[in-house]
Amino acid sequence: MKFPGNIHSVIEKCGLMIILLSTIAASLSHVVSMVIHRSITVSDLLLLFMYLEFISMTETYWKMGQLPVRMPLYIAMVGIARHLMTEPSNIKPQEIFWYSLAIVLLGIAVLIVRFGHHKFPYKRHDKEDT
Repeated sequence: MKFPGNIHSVIEKCGLMIILLSTIAASLSHVVSMVIHRSITVSDLLLLFMYLEFISMTETYWKMGQLPVRMPLYIAMVGIARHLMTEPSNIKPQEIFWYSLAIVLLGIAVLIVRFGHHKFPYKRHDKEDT
Protein backbone atom coordinates (compact mmCIF):
# COMPACT_ATOMS: atom_id res chain seq x y z
CA MET A 1 0.00 0.00 0.00
CA LYS A 2 1.45 3.33 -1.03
CA PHE A 3 0.93 6.33 1.25
CA PRO A 4 0.36 9.83 -0.07
CA GLY A 5 3.58 11.84 -0.15
CA ASN A 6 2.99 13.93 2.95
CA ILE A 7 1.42 11.36 5.31
CA HIS A 8 4.76 10.57 6.91
CA SER A 9 5.41 14.26 7.43
CA VAL A 10 1.97 14.75 8.99
CA ILE A 11 2.49 11.80 11.36
CA GLU A 12 5.91 13.12 12.27
CA LYS A 13 4.58 16.64 12.97
CA CYS A 14 1.72 15.22 15.07
CA GLY A 15 4.19 13.20 17.12
CA LEU A 16 6.36 16.27 17.65
CA MET A 17 3.32 18.28 18.74
CA ILE A 18 2.40 15.57 21.26
CA ILE A 19 5.95 15.59 22.64
CA LEU A 20 6.01 19.39 22.79
CA LEU A 21 2.62 19.71 24.49
CA SER A 22 3.44 16.93 26.96
CA THR A 23 6.73 18.61 27.85
CA ILE A 24 5.05 21.98 28.34
CA ALA A 25 2.34 20.40 30.50
CA ALA A 26 4.93 18.58 32.64
CA SER A 27 7.00 21.74 33.11
CA LEU A 28 3.95 23.80 34.05
CA SER A 29 2.87 21.10 36.47
CA HIS A 30 6.29 21.16 38.10
CA VAL A 31 6.28 24.96 38.37
CA VAL A 32 2.83 24.84 40.01
CA SER A 33 4.15 22.21 42.43
CA MET A 34 7.11 24.46 43.32
CA VAL A 35 4.76 27.40 43.94
CA ILE A 36 2.40 25.32 46.10
CA HIS A 37 5.27 23.94 48.19
CA ARG A 38 7.04 27.32 48.25
CA SER A 39 10.31 25.54 47.67
CA ILE A 40 12.81 25.58 44.83
CA THR A 41 15.80 23.26 44.86
CA VAL A 42 18.71 22.74 42.51
CA SER A 43 17.04 19.49 41.49
CA ASP A 44 13.94 21.45 40.46
CA LEU A 45 16.04 23.81 38.37
CA LEU A 46 17.82 20.90 36.68
CA LEU A 47 14.47 19.32 35.86
CA LEU A 48 13.23 22.60 34.36
CA PHE A 49 16.47 22.80 32.37
CA MET A 50 15.79 19.28 31.07
CA TYR A 51 12.29 20.36 30.00
CA LEU A 52 13.80 23.31 28.12
CA GLU A 53 16.25 20.97 26.41
CA PHE A 54 13.36 18.74 25.30
CA ILE A 55 11.52 21.78 23.92
CA SER A 56 14.67 22.94 22.14
CA MET A 57 15.25 19.44 20.76
CA THR A 58 11.67 19.32 19.47
CA GLU A 59 12.06 22.73 17.82
CA THR A 60 15.33 21.72 16.18
CA TYR A 61 13.83 18.49 14.84
CA TRP A 62 10.77 20.42 13.57
CA LYS A 63 12.92 22.95 11.68
CA MET A 64 15.75 20.72 10.42
CA GLY A 65 14.07 17.33 10.14
CA GLN A 66 17.03 15.77 11.93
CA LEU A 67 18.21 15.62 15.51
CA PRO A 68 21.72 16.62 16.57
CA VAL A 69 23.29 13.84 18.65
CA ARG A 70 24.57 16.33 21.21
CA MET A 71 21.14 17.25 22.57
CA PRO A 72 20.25 13.83 24.02
CA LEU A 73 23.80 13.65 25.41
CA TYR A 74 23.26 16.95 27.26
CA ILE A 75 19.92 15.72 28.59
CA ALA A 76 21.52 12.48 29.78
CA MET A 77 24.27 14.37 31.63
CA VAL A 78 21.76 16.63 33.38
CA GLY A 79 19.56 13.64 34.18
CA ILE A 80 22.40 11.77 35.87
CA ALA A 81 23.41 14.89 37.81
CA ARG A 82 19.80 15.39 38.92
CA HIS A 83 19.60 11.77 40.02
CA LEU A 84 22.74 12.22 42.12
CA MET A 85 21.20 15.27 43.77
CA THR A 86 17.78 13.81 44.48
CA GLU A 87 18.92 10.48 45.95
CA PRO A 88 22.15 11.29 47.83
CA SER A 89 21.36 9.20 50.92
CA ASN A 90 20.53 6.06 48.96
CA ILE A 91 23.61 6.07 46.72
CA LYS A 92 26.76 4.19 47.69
CA PRO A 93 30.17 5.83 47.13
CA GLN A 94 31.09 3.41 44.33
CA GLU A 95 27.79 4.26 42.56
CA ILE A 96 28.64 7.96 42.78
CA PHE A 97 31.96 7.15 41.11
CA TRP A 98 30.22 5.26 38.27
CA TYR A 99 27.62 7.98 37.76
CA SER A 100 30.36 10.60 37.70
CA LEU A 101 32.33 8.54 35.21
CA ALA A 102 29.21 8.28 33.03
CA ILE A 103 28.89 12.09 33.03
CA VAL A 104 32.57 12.45 32.09
CA LEU A 105 32.20 9.90 29.27
CA LEU A 106 29.10 11.69 27.97
CA GLY A 107 31.06 14.96 28.07
CA ILE A 108 33.88 13.35 26.10
CA ALA A 109 31.31 12.07 23.60
CA VAL A 110 29.98 15.63 23.18
CA LEU A 111 33.52 16.89 22.53
CA ILE A 112 34.14 14.12 19.98
CA VAL A 113 30.87 14.89 18.18
CA ARG A 114 31.61 18.63 18.17
CA PHE A 115 35.14 18.01 16.87
CA GLY A 116 33.76 15.73 14.17
CA HIS A 117 31.25 18.35 13.06
CA HIS A 118 33.96 20.99 12.78
CA LYS A 119 36.56 18.74 11.17
CA PHE A 120 34.13 16.87 8.88
CA PRO A 121 31.10 19.14 8.34
CA TYR A 122 27.96 17.80 6.74
CA LYS A 123 27.54 18.43 3.06
CA ARG A 124 24.45 20.45 2.26
CA HIS A 125 21.93 18.72 0.02
CA ASP A 126 19.95 20.76 -2.45
CA LYS A 127 16.28 20.04 -3.03
CA GLU A 128 17.10 18.52 -6.42
CA ASP A 129 19.45 15.94 -4.85
CA THR A 130 16.82 14.44 -2.55
